[in-house]
Amino acid sequence: MTFPYDSARQQLQAWQQDLDARGARLEQVAQQAARVQTRGGDLSPADIAEIEKFARSKDAPNALKDLQRKVDSGQLSWRDISSGQAVNDPDVQRAMQTSMPSLKRAYTAIKEGQNLDEIIAAGQQRTRKSRGDFDDDMPSDFTEDAF
Repeated sequence: MTFPYDSARQQLQAWQQDLDARGARLEQVAQQAARVQTRGGDLSPADIAEIEKFARSKDAPNALKDLQRKVDSGQLSWRDISSGQAVNDPDVQRAMQTSMPSLKRAYTAIKEGQNLDEIIAAGQQRTRKSRGDFDDDMPSDFTEDAF
């Protein structure tokens, strides 16, 4: 003899089994993800040396030079900046705004599957030459219709 709720109970049991299986799979994926090593905000001494070398170069944007001055004075460290701890610093925000178009281009190229060495080389070719003491935010070219 079947009862009116037998089919509902069977459906509920099937859903519970499915939920348990999905939970077990989620736990497996979470354990695998926990084992993945990411670089994140961990900069090696070589990474920091490269950043500082560029930040002190004539080709570095003024915003990056300003950050290097803060690092030199001990107000910030490159680890603070890379980890996001210094995200509220006005100079860090200005540097990010200045470099955002380049970062967007690089991100898009990476998503498209382009070769990382080629992306880096293209970014280095786009680097503007320093314009002395002029602010990086100033337009570099003026045309008649700009006025």
